[in-house]
Amino acid sequence: MGLIHIELFSTLDLVGQAPGGPDEDPEGFPFGGWQVPLLDEVSGAQVDAAYEGTDALLLGRRTYDIFAAYWPNQKDGAETEFATLFNSVPKYVASRGKPDLSWAGSTQLGPDLAGAVREIRDRHEHVRVVGSLNLVQTLLREQLFDRLDLWVHPIVLGGGKKVFDGGAVPTNVTLLEPPVASPKGTVYLRYGLADGTPGTGDMSALDQAAAGDD
Repeated sequence: MGLIHIELFSTLDLVGQAPGGPDEDPEGFPFGGWQVPLLDEVSGAQVDAAYEGTDALLLGRRTYDIFAAYWPNQKDGAETEFATLFNSVPKYVASRGKPDLSWAGSTQLGPDLAGAVREIRDRHEHVRVVGSLNLVQTLLREQLFDRLDLWVHPIVLGGGKKVFDGGAVPTNVTLLEPPVASPKGTVYLRYGLADGTPGTGDMSALDQAAAGDD
């Protein structure tokens, strides 16, 4: 069985809408492209490394349309490596509509999204979910992910679509490696899905234990 990796960029208040440009998802959101001024070589290298081994993409309709209009036309320059990867691997699209699937290697998933994602995970080793916040909510709710890579940027926007916006269920995750901060203050967090559900406790028990050590 392979791994489903969710790759997300967020603000400090966990807004994940339209990080890369003003035309990504402009409806009711004036901050499209908020990530761009915060990019640096460290965070760029982290993103490059995160995509190593990718053998399939799982995308929501909006992200797919943006990618399909952009990546097939990128054949030279700094983004050549990403273009080669994205153009060559299978693309799976979660959509209730009828997307244009002319981008080579594209397949629309059926109405049983959870079942389709499980089949994809059985078929591939490393499936990357990029952006696609509506799809991410479903994957979080169904716990249909294995890794969550989250870049938290040092800005607060106060509005916009959130990374965790009612789609999650109580879930344990484990930190896979120490957090790394880039020179511009972006913190890279790598989590893996863990067993069980979040526990609770009583701070008074800790106070009593501390008093007993005195």
